[in-house]
Amino acid sequence: MDLICNSYGNDSDDEPEPVSNERLTSEIATAPSIPSKRPYPVPEERQYKPPRRPYPPHGSYSDPQTSSSVSVPVPVPVPGRYVSKRERSLLASVSTIPTQDQSSDLNQKPSSSPTVLGSISDSDVPRHVLSSVTHRPKGSSLRTEMPSRMSISLTGHTKAVTAIDWSTSHVHLLASAGLDSVAYVWNVWSNDKKKVRAFLHHNAPVKDVKWSKQGLSLLSCGYDCMSRLFDVERGVEIQSFKEDQVIGVVKFNPDHCSVFLSGGSKGSLRLWDIRANKIVHEYIRDLGPILDVEFIAGGKRFISSSDVSGRNISENAVMIWDISREVPLSNQVYVEAYTCPCIKRHPQDPVFIAQSHGNYAAIFSTNPPFKLNKYKRFEGHWVAGFPIKCNFSPDGETLISGSSDGSIYMYSYKSTELIKKLKAYEQPCVDVSYHPVLPNVVAACSWNGQVSVFE
Repeated sequence: MDLICNSYGNDSDDEPEPVSNERLTSEIATAPSIPSKRPYPVPEERQYKPPRRPYPPHGSYSDPQTSSSVSVPVPVPVPGRYVSKRERSLLASVSTIPTQDQSSDLNQKPSSSPTVLGSISDSDVPRHVLSSVTHRPKGSSLRTEMPSRMSISLTGHTKAVTAIDWSTSHVHLLASAGLDSVAYVWNVWSNDKKKVRAFLHHNAPVKDVKWSKQGLSLLSCGYDCMSRLFDVERGVEIQSFKEDQVIGVVKFNPDHCSVFLSGGSKGSLRLWDIRANKIVHEYIRDLGPILDVEFIAGGKRFISSSDVSGRNISENAVMIWDISREVPLSNQVYVEAYTCPCIKRHPQDPVFIAQSHGNYAAIFSTNPPFKLNKYKRFEGHWVAGFPIKCNFSPDGETLISGSSDGSIYMYSYKSTELIKKLKAYEQPCVDVSYHPVLPNVVAACSWNGQVSVFE
């Protein structure tokens, strides 16, 4: 019994005093046998426990003499073994304190996102650009000037660039979409890195890209049947909109930045509400793949252009739609057997331009019955075979168009005469866009992946 009392009578976790073999043998011999209980093992069979080291203070794991980290013996928990309070506190403290490798990893700077490549700040924007933006009187329009040379070349796309778009709220930023499944944002006048955002979220070629007029939001679409909305400042995807067709074009409503229109390869036109992430209107008609859309009448109507090359029905090439009623207002606007890859509304006059694969741009009225101007058209550039786009200058005095011969064509809007032809690329110039503020700055992109700025 004395042996049992010595083994279990110690209240602390320290080891009991060592017992000599002679004393232990005599105690075992005189102790009565207890057959109902399991005999305790002799000391030689007991598990040897090394003497405990002084418990270090919490958070201290360094040798004060060598100032180098030493390993603290941590008991390994064994199933079924009793763990004292002191051991449990030691295990908890070790699990919360990082090791030397972990602390070195924490001290390192977090790796930058592959989307964020540079700064979108306007600190490097030239003074004449900032002065034109900040000191321009409200309602004033700057007279458009003709660019004469390529001033900036933006390299990054590995395949054809399908669309470009200037930001109207941050005029130093330019967005581009390409068949290499990437949408880029460029800080055009930056002295450091010009390619500041790379959105790699699409897993198929990107067809179109559009800036929102409210904040730093960018909308893109492509062959992965997805429209994706990005926060450019943070470099993250905010929302995605899945469809059952390849999406070829997207367009924000000019009066409602939370609503956009999409058109796809199955001829479906859908109006999306970003706030609810759902389709609010769908426009169904026996159409070919949608090539372009454009809002008119303050966003209450829109124009759609579809591919009719595979059919003998040319009356549906250009159609005018009512937004709320989901019905076409006219489907016999353009009756020639050509497709129109681009539709652009004039910034002031009630007319719109349809770029035709017949190698000209036709003029139509935005008021019913949406008549074609049979006496004026913009001719001279080449469109056949490529999705060549055109655009108006901010004051509406000039129409600029790309061309399959790699040149940029600038026409007078009133006389439709060719003002200037600027050789830009060896391959087709797909899209062109005037800067929203500077009258002499034009951005363009080509079929070989180049994005350029002309001044």
